[in-house]
Amino acid sequence: QVRLVESGGESVQAGGSLRLSCAASGYTTSTDCMAWFRQAPGKEREVVTIIDRAGRTYYSDSVTGRFTISQDSAKRTLYLQMNSLKPEDTAMYYCAADPSIQRLWSEEARYWGQGTQVTVSS
Repeated sequence: QVRLVESGGESVQAGGSLRLSCAASGYTTSTDCMAWFRQAPGKEREVVTIIDRAGRTYYSDSVTGRFTISQDSAKRTLYLQMNSLKPEDTAMYYCAADPSIQRLWSEEARYWGQGTQVTVSS
């Protein structure tokens, strides 16, 4: 059974940094594309960043240059390093995985975590 568990979310001041983790069990991270999504209160869920099987990364314009996605296949863990955080980064952050990068882009990923809350205060 595939399971994704996020952690690392907390309340921080604007300009601060956080690193989110997503621990995967039941499958190997290197065989799937993985992504971070977020959903702010009253807003639709959006893609933050995706990493494909070859390690290529894609970022939304709003986080480019500030966030970095990475993964440790041996530890079966996906990371999101978030720097220079802004109040508009406040959201529930979810990791997701799917063999198809197209399904990730369309938010139809096969596997989802339960989310971890990030709150950035000004």
